Amino acid sequence: MAQERVMIFDTTLRDGEQSAGTGLTGEEKMEIARQLARLQVDVIEAGFAASSPGDFDAVQAIAREVEGPVIASLARAHQVDVDAAWNAIKDAAQPRIHVFLSSSEIHIAHQLRKNREEVLDLATSMVARARGYCDDVEFSPMDATRTDPEYLYQMLEAVIEAGARTVNIADTVGYAIPSDFGKLIAEIRHNVRNIDKATISVHCHNDLGLAVANSLAAVQAGARQVEGCINGIGERAGNASLEEIIMGLHTRRDLFNMTTGVDTTQIYSTSRMVSRITGMSIQANKSIVGDNAFRHASGIHQDGVLKERTTYEVMDPDTIGWAGNSLVLGKLSGRAGLRSRLEDLGYVLSNDDLVRVFDSFKVLADKKREVTDRDLEALMAEEMRVTLEPVTYELEHVQFSGGDHDIATATVRVVGPDGTVYSDAATGNGPVDAVCNAIDRAIHIPAKLVDFNVQSVTEGIDSLGQVSVRVQRDGSIYMGRGTDTDIVVASAKAYVSALNRLLAQEGVREIPEPLTTP
Repeated sequence: MAQERVMIFDTTLRDGEQSAGTGLTGEEKMEIARQLARLQVDVIEAGFAASSPGDFDAVQAIAREVEGPVIASLARAHQVDVDAAWNAIKDAAQPRIHVFLSSSEIHIAHQLRKNREEVLDLATSMVARARGYCDDVEFSPMDATRTDPEYLYQMLEAVIEAGARTVNIADTVGYAIPSDFGKLIAEIRHNVRNIDKATISVHCHNDLGLAVANSLAAVQAGARQVEGCINGIGERAGNASLEEIIMGLHTRRDLFNMTTGVDTTQIYSTSRMVSRITGMSIQANKSIVGDNAFRHASGIHQDGVLKERTTYEVMDPDTIGWAGNSLVLGKLSGRAGLRSRLEDLGYVLSNDDLVRVFDSFKVLADKKREVTDRDLEALMAEEMRVTLEPVTYELEHVQFSGGDHDIATATVRVVGPDGTVYSDAATGNGPVDAVCNAIDRAIHIPAKLVDFNVQSVTEGIDSLGQVSVRVQRDGSIYMGRGTDTDIVVASAKAYVSALNRLLAQEGVREIPEPLTTP
């Protein structure tokens, strides 16, 4: 029997960016979009064009430059949103407008404050408006899993008649249970008269930890598009984790008899890129892409894997492009060796970029005896952060002292946008606190540090440290990242990075209300 195709719809750049404390620049969105194209997802939801001028520009740039996938923009069932979505994506080779509107009684009564007839008219009129711009229109009844089934069938039939080619059943609040969700999809196929004219999609949230299970149950029941985010990021507890869905379908082809167009060997590098750019760490025991996903600590398991890998592994790590540590570089390594290994890891550099990266590599190699693949990934992450992030202030020097019987003190030197050097010193309840206080005194940008996260890149006492911080001002959160063999220096880099983002983004995001999405 021939395998059917499941479309993979990636919303990392839209719903994923709604993760608390995650804000991406246009350049970072473009970097992720290009990687998603290499992953060969079918649809990239590039953003919510009407939400802000910055998001409009990012969606438009992706539509113009990223080739391969369908490029979609989300739009509320408002004329201005639909028009903005089209204006942002109209240059894409394959544009899609994704319209959404609440359908559950609780949303209609308390959020929309309309009656069912008004909501139905709004849904059909906005789908028709979108269809006037392009043939590829998707409609999402928001909170579909808490919607009266008969009204849901009526709405789906009406929007398909109005021109929707995809109808997306959104479990917006993560309420569904797999058995019930699969039953809902089956009943939609049975009760919506014209459902054969549209693809059934699903968009599951993870509030009960069931987003992937619900998505796979929906595929079994007849859904042929699945929406989700890389690493399962997104609003609240996140979205369905795309890498888990993809590998679930791939590994259990015997059960699903389904295929996707995804290049699974790009999964690992895509996951690491999203983690690096968003500052959201991947837990070690995360399925598919966690550090422990292919590690075996039990002696029984180790013995079995050594004799035959499939005794305790249902996936080959090569299938997802697991980087491993196959080559170790050092301070005597040359440019050719560095270029070769970076290309193996998926980084293709121009000669000028290689010169810059090689200089940074030699500095790192002087600090570490061995430079592994994970170190190289961290090095490239830091290089790309410096290249892509908005830079207003640049950290030039950090010096600190402290101890269990001494007051931590720090001195920093920061270069401003006009080349002015700002220097100051401060104390704190530890070296990181002292450095952040010194930066505050030097450049006077009032903000509150609300989150601090540090992790090692590799094992060992000389490991690189990655620090991500979040700062808050006037209710908005701004994220920054930094990498160094010295955690305090990495922390200073991350703090300055967050302040630069604050300065770049403040006053740009003018998000209309309500910004509730599927």
